[in-house]
Amino acid sequence: MLTIYGVYRSRASRVYWMAEELGLEFRSVPVLQARRLADPLASEAPLNTHSPDFSAVNPMSQIPSIRDGEFVMHESLAINLYLARKHGGPLSGQTVEEDGLLTMWSIWAASQVEPETVKIVLTYDNGLENSDEGKQVIAAACRALRRPLAALENHLAGREWIVGDRFTVADLNIAEVLRYAQSEEAVFNAHPNIKAWIERCQSRQAYKAMQAGRSLEPAEA
Repeated sequence: MLTIYGVYRSRASRVYWMAEELGLEFRSVPVLQARRLADPLASEAPLNTHSPDFSAVNPMSQIPSIRDGEFVMHESLAINLYLARKHGGPLSGQTVEEDGLLTMWSIWAASQVEPETVKIVLTYDNGLENSDEGKQVIAAACRALRRPLAALENHLAGREWIVGDRFTVADLNIAEVLRYAQSEEAVFNAHPNIKAWIERCQSRQAYKAMQAGRSLEPAEA
């Protein structure tokens, strides 16, 4: 059975969504981010990214990780590409060219988009969105997103999905990276193709199942 290490309120959400899309049976091992705990190495601390038991799974001490039989893997977007390829179906590439595009768009999301969207979500997570410093961070991140979002907006013109004519792992990966910026409604209102596309992604039952799991977790550790 597939084991997913990580809480829903983390990048592990992407893997939980993917598992739901594929209809996979999985075991969830909640691993908190160490930054959410006052003393992550305290004897009474819950399993977290600095716990020795988890560091034995992922020496980088980051979530998510998976164990699929004897195979262990890290990095959320790469995990999803692996699961898509292993289990096949419409979420995976149907040709070598499609495989290449799924990888390309996932790397694009990680390198061109997530460095900025994560600044936005962390500002909110730390309760700084209304501070002068927080407003400056969010504004700078939104400015940095203009070029990549313009490229995605143009790509989605006349298309419903990123690759091919169906929802794939590329849509899932990019939608989860962009979810971190959805607090900034003006950004999405300025990109109607992206706004409509992400609404399609988030209307899927598997996404709603992931969000249901997320809603059961406390926002504070």
